[in-house]
Parts: sequence; structure tokens; C-alpha cells
Amino acid sequence: MIPFIQQPSIAFGPIRLQAFGAILMIAVLVGEAMYRRRMRQLGLDVETGMGMAWYILVTGFVVAHLFSLLLYFPDKVARNPLLIFKVWEDVSSFGGMLGGALGAVLYLRTKGASLPRQVKWAYLDAVAYVAPFGWAVGRIACSLAHDHPGTITSFPLAISLSSARARAYIAGVYADAGLPLPAADQFTRLGFHDLGWYEFLYLTFVVVPLFLWLDRTRPAWLKRPGAWVATFALVYAPMRLAFDTLRVADVRYFGFTPGQYAAGLLLIGALVLLVRRPVPIETVRAG
Repeated sequence: MIPFIQQPSIAFGPIRLQAFGAILMIAVLVGEAMYRRRMRQLGLDVETGMGMAWYILVTGFVVAHLFSLLLYFPDKVARNPLLIFKVWEDVSSFGGMLGGALGAVLYLRTKGASLPRQVKWAYLDAVAYVAPFGWAVGRIACSLAHDHPGTITSFPLAISLSSARARAYIAGVYADAGLPLPAADQFTRLGFHDLGWYEFLYLTFVVVPLFLWLDRTRPAWLKRPGAWVATFALVYAPMRLAFDTLRVADVRYFGFTPGQYAAGLLLIGALVLLVRRPVPIETVRAG
């Protein structure tokens, strides 16, 4: 099994900087660099694309926070409504996707209103293409923070419970969820599912190679407007539907987590997009 690693941090007086924030910043920079490169490859205007990216980034972080807080931790909001304004805490990946999509639509309907429809889709497809690359880097942060814990297991890729820190961590997770722990003498040969870690592995060794291969081979269906958006949704949503069944502390509505509802809607939206966008994109030049 994988050893339990405590998230690295550095203290500067009363301020403590953790690896999570630093890695997220690296993920954003990786995504930005690849996005710029992608736009140049497609002949898109980089300034326009970066304007849209700022809308995506800001609305993505805000909605990621609100989605997480209001759907996953409504009891915390009831106790302290001011938590809504702490946008740097409690973020959700699906909330980030939703917020990013809203930001892109807002930009394209205001600043980019004059752009041809196919060019608008070209910008969105450029974002969707680079998404798994930056997302994979971001999931390293989740892996170190262990902020997506799952059930106790003997799965070889799980995080080992052989250390005292790991056992104390998972004991707190199970206590918060009101679930009983296995007998202590079993811990040394058990671990817990770390869904951030699993998602990092899936993105890095499945989605990223798949995207590189598709970009190199360029099948005909991938020339449709929104094809990369739909492709990312189709490869990401089923994974989340499956992985979220392993979560321990997540709130559930009628047996499903908020992430599973979002993944289901994302999957349906991707299928609709592929069906309703049959016209191939010719070579796009935004000027």
C-alpha cells in the first residue's frame, strides 16, 4: 500500500503555508501555459482567450466554494453564515467546473459576443483539451491533503494505515461520519481509499494519454464544435460516479453525493452536445 504522507507546510510567524495552495497555483500555471500554446496552434486570439480564462478562474473559485459549502456542509453554514465569504476554504471540483462554465458563457456573451459561434466553441474546446493536464497536477494537492477520504480497504493502491498519523486521521473521518471502525489489530494490514489520489492516477495514466493520442490521430468526430468539451465530460463523469460510492463523510441526498448528481448531469450534457453538434469545424482563424 501507499505510505501516509503528512501534507508539507512552512510557517512564517503566524502564517502557515501549506503544499496544497502551492500545488494548486502550479496547476493553474500549467493549465495557462498549455492553454496559450493550444490557442496559438488553433490560430485563436490569445488576448481574447486569456480574458475568458480570467472569467473562468474567478467564477470557478467562487462557485467551487459555494457548491462545496452549501451542498456538502450546510450545517456549517447554518452555524456560521460568514463562512460563505471565505472563498479560499472548502472548494468542490464540480463546483469549479460549473463556475468555470458560467464564467466562460458570461464572457462569450458579453466581451466575445461578436465572435462567430464556431470560434466560441474553439475557445471552449481549447480549455477542455488542457483541463486534464492541469487537473492532474491539482489532484497531487488533494492527494497530499487527503481531503477526499474513502472507506477502509485492503486495496493495494490505498493509503496504508500502518502509521499512527494515518490511523488518527481515518479515526476522525469515521467519527465525523458516525461509522464504526474495524478492530485496531487489523489496521496494520489495511488502508483507506484516497479518492484524490485515485483521480490523479486516472487522469495521469488514462485521460492524459488518451487526449494526447486523440489529438495526434484527430478522428473525424473530434472536429465537431464542442467535441473536446464533450470528450472530457465523457471520460471524467463516469469515474466520479464510481469513485464517489467509496466516500465516507460526504453528505448524501437520496443515497447519492452532490458530486454524483453533478456527474450524472455532466454525462447527459456531453451526450446531448455530441448529438446536437453534427457540423464539423473547418480550420478556425480568429484573426
